[in-house]
Amino acid sequence: MSAGKRRVGNAVLAVGSALAALVAVAPAAGAAPVRNGTCEAGEFCLYYQYDLQGSVSDFTTSIANYGSTQPTCYEFKGAGAGQGQCVKNRALSGYNRTSHVVRLYFNSNYGGTYIDFQPNDARDGGLGPLDLNNASHKIL
Repeated sequence: MSAGKRRVGNAVLAVGSALAALVAVAPAAGAAPVRNGTCEAGEFCLYYQYDLQGSVSDFTTSIANYGSTQPTCYEFKGAGAGQGQCVKNRALSGYNRTSHVVRLYFNSNYGGTYIDFQPNDARDGGLGPLDLNNASHKIL
């Protein structure tokens, strides 16, 4: 093999190795977002207490049923009162930090009475008829 072809072959190998290294450390496409107990941009958040206080449960997707028993329920993740408790029928305030309307429902599977959170809407004074009566939400 000539020196020129060897250099081209080595360059192709080097580029291929670099691409393989990047793929190895890149997160998997479609990986589930992490619920970390911090209300961040792009999330819908429910709080255990009024005034966006107490533990928070953060979501980036619609949830048809919060669940009511451990270990299968969605729980309040953040530090503070309520941490570790199931969200269903325990939220007293909420914050929509998404760019979409989020509909919070009384019943599981998106049923019953609901209230809408407009983008960047905080319901810190309570959830009205859904105080302690909330079981699912849908990002519209």
